[in-house]
Amino acid sequence: MKQLATQFLVDELKGRYITNESIKPLFEKFQNECLIHDEGKSVLDNSIYSITIGTGKTKVLMWSQMHGNEATTTKGFFDFLNFLVSKEPLAETILSQYTIKCIPILNPDGAAAYTRVNANEIDLNRDAFAITQPESKLLRSLLLEFQPDLAYNLHDQRTIFGTEGFQLPATMSFLAPAYNEYRDFNETRLKAVKIINTMNLELQKHIPNHVGRFDDSFNINCIGDYATSIGIPTILFEAGHYSNDYQREEVRKMVFVALLSSFSEKSNSEVGNELEVYLNIPQNSKCFFDFIYRNVKIISNDEEKIITFAAQFDEKLENNQIKFEAKIIQVEDLDTVKGHLEYDAQQMVFSSESGNFPKINHKANFYLNKLLKFDNGLQFL
Repeated sequence: MKQLATQFLVDELKGRYITNESIKPLFEKFQNECLIHDEGKSVLDNSIYSITIGTGKTKVLMWSQMHGNEATTTKGFFDFLNFLVSKEPLAETILSQYTIKCIPILNPDGAAAYTRVNANEIDLNRDAFAITQPESKLLRSLLLEFQPDLAYNLHDQRTIFGTEGFQLPATMSFLAPAYNEYRDFNETRLKAVKIINTMNLELQKHIPNHVGRFDDSFNINCIGDYATSIGIPTILFEAGHYSNDYQREEVRKMVFVALLSSFSEKSNSEVGNELEVYLNIPQNSKCFFDFIYRNVKIISNDEEKIITFAAQFDEKLENNQIKFEAKIIQVEDLDTVKGHLEYDAQQMVFSSESGNFPKINHKANFYLNKLLKFDNGLQFL
């Protein structure tokens, strides 16, 4: 399936910054095979589009970029859409069995500003029950009017997450959201579990032990919990980190693989104890930083000490590009976590413009032994 993901990758969409202006030029490419509709407006009066394809009786509603700065699943969806219009036999089978409606960017204001929240600074994934925002009201209306048999809630997750027990990056994570505070499993939730198991089975072929299971604490204000509570099987997708893939161009391929496998015949067949298989997917664990520097010597008040410190990328929008700025985020208490990049300083002495000790929230620009220069977290060669 990864070969198909590469074959049908939509070249026009790249990087982390995806907005309405990014996707609108693609509408002409897909309009003959899809119904593209302006469903309503955001807080700032930007259009919220839907794309509908297929004629099958099973209806699937998807939405991406509920959090505006989470665009990997949007890229993965358009790659999947590119496959669906290809006339490939598998694509034709899927379209005959399913009707798929996707909102590729639910939060266009947040997408343009590269923020998690909408223009009123509301997290739309905490507004599912109260529905105070126009974007939330639009999604609620679609849930009730379209009456999907399945719902896919498409997100990105931060680089801090790994798979518990393996301490590998959580490249893809899933959740069958709870429908009550006891986190019981009813028929609705088990339908989502079954599909997650199918996706995980396929993804293990490509990213073994890099698939996680997201926390299932119940919150009726979260859209997945709300949808499950009203009887719609819902799956949370979380696209995470893959080694050296901060633009998430490899991860989008795993989103494609997950989407395609979710519509495969296997998802309609019994594979054994579904709940046990699902619960054996390792939980997401906060066990990573972008950078960890170990065995760093500091000299303070004529005393020497060996420390470890961590840095994390801060993402900023500048001139329609996302800039990654590494900042020091933690000093010490790092024995149980890993860095996506780790450096052994071999007891070389730390120094920087801000002093001889790494300071929290300062840029990760420093020297070791006044010889090795680190700029934006990386060793400067």
